[in-house]
Amino acid sequence: MDITAEIKRQLEIIKQGTAEIISEDELYEKLERSLKTGKPLKVKLGLDPTAPDIHLGHTVVLHKLRQFQELGHHIILIIGDFTGRIGDPSGKSETRKQLTEEEISKNAQTYQEQIYKILDPQRTELTFNSRWLAPLKLEDVIQIASKCTVARMLERDDFQNRYKRGDPISIHEFFYPLMQAYDSIAIKADVELGGTDQKFNLLMGRSLQREYGQEPQIAIMMPILEGLDGVQKMSKSLGNYIGINEPPEEMFGKTMSIPDDLIIRYFTLVTTFSPTEVKEIEKGLNEGALHPRDVKMKLAEEIVSLYHGKEAAVRAKKEFERVFSRREIPENIPEFTIASSELNNRIWLPKLLVEANLVPSTSEGRRLIKQGAVKINGEKILDQDAEVELEDGMVIKVGKRKFMKIRV
Repeated sequence: MDITAEIKRQLEIIKQGTAEIISEDELYEKLERSLKTGKPLKVKLGLDPTAPDIHLGHTVVLHKLRQFQELGHHIILIIGDFTGRIGDPSGKSETRKQLTEEEISKNAQTYQEQIYKILDPQRTELTFNSRWLAPLKLEDVIQIASKCTVARMLERDDFQNRYKRGDPISIHEFFYPLMQAYDSIAIKADVELGGTDQKFNLLMGRSLQREYGQEPQIAIMMPILEGLDGVQKMSKSLGNYIGINEPPEEMFGKTMSIPDDLIIRYFTLVTTFSPTEVKEIEKGLNEGALHPRDVKMKLAEEIVSLYHGKEAAVRAKKEFERVFSRREIPENIPEFTIASSELNNRIWLPKLLVEANLVPSTSEGRRLIKQGAVKINGEKILDQDAEVELEDGMVIKVGKRKFMKIRV
């Protein structure tokens, strides 16, 4: 085997889509040693089980782990059941609520079920950091804390901004990056992955490993994925997300709604396409040989295939083409039953939208009606104060993807 050529091949795959690698020269040396000795690198990802459902934004780093896995390296997923009790202060303007053991256990189970949709469970080591953090004595904790100064902690933007504003910073929050760094010592990590918002924590791992006489890990930061709006990061709270447990048709439709300028970014960060394949798609788009809509269909089919299988992806594609390309009504849409006798067979449309769980409030309903986003049996309704006559089987459409059949 040509080791130099293999290192370059692996580096090309590893570097695909990364925001920053500290440092690439050290990574080259580690890969060279790994190939010469036949000993795979230990690649670490820490997950604090603070949210039970994973969306595509969370999978960016998981896809990078899968690439390491396919290159033959050893993946170690650390569920932060202990650090989760502290709460990661990254990106937070106030002290984060500490989770209970029950919440952590429940969320950790959900994470395990979802991450194996991307990673091979047979080649993934999963462990919990309470194994080595819980047995630590106070003197051990003090010794770890002595390896870092307050000034170093205040270099972190989150802490620095809160300190300048006079907002409270609890002492236990300083322990989070130290405990996450100690995870790297416990497993002797060669590489640690995280989002760009985790840079401070990953570098703390490098620093602490040096203090304990270990070779510092490589820190690989992955970018934060923009959501469906193309501007803000993907987030459930912002409603601009694609959940990996969502129905195939919903995933397909949401993927088709992303801005065209995010197509290549999504191919790079959340699919299994190789760097060469992504470059070919990008070239086709730039030269006009490929139409963005067709490429987006390919992207949507790939994403649905990853989480629901090829057959489900084909069905979702056909349903999308039938409903949105031909402007037809879906075959299977939810139903809402309402007692018309209590309403004299008429109801204020914004109220009906709320009761049918199509909008969160009547004000939102009025806003969407005004925008022309509400249709009844295919007819656009523009009167915000419209009262509609209830008919059994009438179909309400809100926006591009929400349908509801009314049963009276």
